[in-house]
Amino acid sequence: MSFQKLDELGHKLEALEHALSILGADEATHMAPGGGEKRAEAMSNLAGMYHEQATAPEIADWIDKAESEDLTEDGRKALRELKRSYTNATCLPTEFVRRRTQATMLSEQLWRELRAKSDWEGFRPALEGVVQLVREEAQLRAAALGLAPYDALMEQYDPGNRVADITPVFDRLKSFLKGFLPEALAAQNRRQTLRPLKPFEGPYTVEKQRDLGLAAMAAVGFDFHHGSLAVSHHPFCGGVPSDVRMTTRYRTDEFLSSLMGVLHETGHALYEQGLPPEWSHWPLGKARGMGVHESQSLFVEMQLAHSPEFWEFMLPLVHKHLGRDAVRGWDVEDVLNRVNHVERGYIRVDADEVTYPLHVILRFELEQDLVNSKLEVADLPEAWDAKMNEYLGLSTLDNPKDGPMQDVHWPGGAFGYFPSYTLGAMMAAQQWAALEKATPSVRDDIRQGNFAPLNDWRRENIWLQGSRWSTPELMTRATGEPLNADYFIAHLKQRYGA
Repeated sequence: MSFQKLDELGHKLEALEHALSILGADEATHMAPGGGEKRAEAMSNLAGMYHEQATAPEIADWIDKAESEDLTEDGRKALRELKRSYTNATCLPTEFVRRRTQATMLSEQLWRELRAKSDWEGFRPALEGVVQLVREEAQLRAAALGLAPYDALMEQYDPGNRVADITPVFDRLKSFLKGFLPEALAAQNRRQTLRPLKPFEGPYTVEKQRDLGLAAMAAVGFDFHHGSLAVSHHPFCGGVPSDVRMTTRYRTDEFLSSLMGVLHETGHALYEQGLPPEWSHWPLGKARGMGVHESQSLFVEMQLAHSPEFWEFMLPLVHKHLGRDAVRGWDVEDVLNRVNHVERGYIRVDADEVTYPLHVILRFELEQDLVNSKLEVADLPEAWDAKMNEYLGLSTLDNPKDGPMQDVHWPGGAFGYFPSYTLGAMMAAQQWAALEKATPSVRDDIRQGNFAPLNDWRRENIWLQGSRWSTPELMTRATGEPLNADYFIAHLKQRYGA
């Protein structure tokens, strides 16, 4: 049977995916600097092997024949997703995949070396090479899929995302945030006049922060039998569902940024660990796009871990692992003053809920211009600075490490990914509203450290669904309606308004 042949192929591809994922996670965390060139060569060849097997001509014939076979409902969905994946994979020649993999790995390695030095001119040639490859990829995908170049790139991260649909939503959100940010800052000033920010009592050792992060991961449901935590330049969640590789980074003058990074990546990890295992070797068993993935990380980080109920549970753990002097005299409201603090800042991953979408919209706009050749890499610092000034009132012109060098995405060739972050924030707010409606006791459960009802709802409605449904269908089935930005806006007003 052709479906059986596809199933056997899926197991072979899953093995290669496993190897590439673990090698990539190791390269970012434990690999010695001198191993970079050979690691890039090894992963480039593995990526080429994967691409050759995933795009073999006979697969098209197997798919055609399998469509007439007697399949279960899940089997038909699995075949549909495999067909979509095959169409996207065959857009790119194997030779191009090898070139892109090697170029982006070397670019990431150089980025890790030069970002700390804020050496834009040293890094620029590598990024120019990556952007040229991204433009080439966009044209190849656009021709095969019948889409505009940037739409064709977004299709790889969130199937169905289109500039024409996203731009009006982002324009509305940008307009709201540019007006709301001053209001939120004014309301915050009034609150903090009555209750000023309390100082951190550091230094906080990496070892103690790690212990706290591990305790938080365990509390919210991370499975340490199938995952681990390490350190990297840029926090990420990688690996495979059976062996999730999570990372964070630490500062010794405060502990909240690392803890929130851990919780964010734990949201990603819970989704991976909760995907349907019986379909792990098929596209059906993968996450339904990066927007949904971000909704799971932001659900944990923002909806859950910025709530008073969570900190009623969490503050005793801080005392246990960091010591009572770590937050001397703090109560839950003092912690909330910190974790819900709004501030115009340079760094996206450290941004608060109010300013974060503006960071994403800035990148969404700039990378469209880069892909469409309306902007060249050499002009990127000035273009970035202009938008930072307009949206956040900050300048990065003489600070490239906190400007166009701050993210790993562009060095790694991930163009079309950024919209997923803010779409995910909107989804998370809507999912939280649906969860509260379905489980009215959820806030009391959180106070008591009982995260099972919260995870049960997400497991049933999001995680175990894999890629059975399109994103709009998934959201409608989980929450009763398609994605609606009003939930996110209402959430921001409630948490940060006057």
